Amino acid sequence: METPPIRRRLPLTVIGGFLGSGKTTLLNHLLRASQAQRLAVLVNDFGAINIDVELIATSAGDTISLTNGCVCCSIGDDLTAALIRIIEDPAPFDAVVLEASGVSDPWRIAQVALADPALSLDGVIVLVDASACLAHAADPLLADSLQRQIKAADLLVINKTDLIDDSGLRRVQAWLASITDTTPRFETQQGEVPMVMLSSTALVADGPSGHAPYRDGIVPNNDYHHGLFDTWSTRPTTPFAAAALRRLLRDMPAGVLRMKGIVATDEHGWAELQFAGRHGSLRKALTAPAGGAAVVAIGMHDRLPVEALERALGPAPSP
Repeated sequence: METPPIRRRLPLTVIGGFLGSGKTTLLNHLLRASQAQRLAVLVNDFGAINIDVELIATSAGDTISLTNGCVCCSIGDDLTAALIRIIEDPAPFDAVVLEASGVSDPWRIAQVALADPALSLDGVIVLVDASACLAHAADPLLADSLQRQIKAADLLVINKTDLIDDSGLRRVQAWLASITDTTPRFETQQGEVPMVMLSSTALVADGPSGHAPYRDGIVPNNDYHHGLFDTWSTRPTTPFAAAALRRLLRDMPAGVLRMKGIVATDEHGWAELQFAGRHGSLRKALTAPAGGAAVVAIGMHDRLPVEALERALGPAPSP
């Protein structure tokens, strides 16, 4: 019997946020922006997501197939069963996006990715309604849930900024900083967030592009979203101490939004390196890379700590 090929770990992104914060709007934006990426989106309620009609190819039972190759699946009563269906789908997906309910703790849901060897946690995105969050924070029945969601985030998306004036936005920023001053924040309207901030799949090549990709799909690209982001990349030639990499992930230099790569280590052999916002992981790679070690990091324009990254991981290769 022929042995089935080993699949790479599926990146899982959890999108959380209080009721009315804009999660569904963000999901629709993500589906429209996915381009060549085949995403599996898990939602609690199809009726609430209101997918753009022109994206829908077919709809049957608890699955909606989209024209861009993505699918939306109902979680139903069993998240684990829904994830197994996605993982075992004969046509592999590039990533999984899970919308948490408005009152749930997204970090508890994210633990699924840390426990299942077929998944890799790509990040926890939490939306905040700029026009309503301070009122919610003042309600003793809501404050605890809201703060727990915010503390779970790798990225805070401050949405609906068009519904609040500058002084109100400053108060929202100050309040968020009082809860967590280390979590990256992005201000927007209508859930418009660049793909690269939502998923590390935006760091992966899929077919021809206008850039020269590294082998194994890692692409150094310094033109993300019209100059909004900078990227840095390196191809290490020697193994790392796993303990040193864990220290880097724990104490990542300020300014790094995402990092992804595969490196040789003294503990795992080949290992996958992942970092998003505030959380990082180092896990044994399922397969060895054909093109050797490579790491790419992304940050906001002029904020990426290149010198610190070079000290930790080595210099970028010469052009």
